[in-house]
Amino acid sequence: MSTREFVALGTSSQVPTRERSHNAYFLSWDGEGFLLDPGEGTQRQLTMAGIASSSIDHICITHFHGDHCLGLAGIIQRLSLDNCGHPVYIYYPESGREYVERLCSASIYQKKVELILRPIPQSTGQTIELNRTEKWVLKSRALNHTVQTNGYRIEELASLRFVPEALESAGIHGPMVGELQRKGWIETGTRRVCLEEVTVCRSGSKFAFVMDTCPCDGAVALADNADLLVMEATYTDEHRNLASQYFHSTASDAAETAQSSHACRLALTHFSQRYLSTDRHILDAKQIFPDVLALNDLDRIEIPRGA
Repeated sequence: MSTREFVALGTSSQVPTRERSHNAYFLSWDGEGFLLDPGEGTQRQLTMAGIASSSIDHICITHFHGDHCLGLAGIIQRLSLDNCGHPVYIYYPESGREYVERLCSASIYQKKVELILRPIPQSTGQTIELNRTEKWVLKSRALNHTVQTNGYRIEELASLRFVPEALESAGIHGPMVGELQRKGWIETGTRRVCLEEVTVCRSGSKFAFVMDTCPCDGAVALADNADLLVMEATYTDEHRNLASQYFHSTASDAAETAQSSHACRLALTHFSQRYLSTDRHILDAKQIFPDVLALNDLDRIEIPRGA
């Protein structure tokens, strides 16, 4: 698996089909694994994708409708069965605390994994930072569904990249480069060279995950300049009335979100069982946003590193 890869484990919505398992997605990001919305069947789909349970470091749940969370119980027990040796973070809307507690203790098992629960408070419409490392930051924002629902965004932190031509012109080479990086400046014998003179800022990669919502500002904010936006497209335009009734999105809604947020690529998922094909989803979306695909179970998408 590449260092930045998204895997669609399941792509159906409320009801699984012969071709599509319940929701479940896995994001590999520089050696850390994010399991997103583990619906029923997630354990099996991980096996089908060749992903070990020990690869899971973080579990992100958007909301507590069953197709987005009922696989959590099995995943938690599997982590203990496999003697997972590291803590696992669980992020979830705080209104679903009782469901997390029930799912984590759904049946008898020997608990051997440390779970760190990170409830997300009811939002006032602002983006919330959930976790940060030296390499990335995990954020969340409220969406607009029938229950508290939160989308997720992972950003690679911006960094400086040396420009070889600038280093050569300044006469900096070998161990001098490390000294410059540590101190922020270096004396070359002729002048002082500052770090900003020989580097450029490298923007980080961005990934957005937007499930069960009608179009809203939160979805656009999460997808801002994302290299990959994964968004629900439960319905086609033909069933827009159902999307409005149940606070879901159509493929066109997802495309408009991608366009408004200046996302680079859009991956549609969470399809209603009524559709035997996603051709119409693609047709609807491509009239608005060109770089779009409809996910199938076990599809993989590489996410480019920041430029």
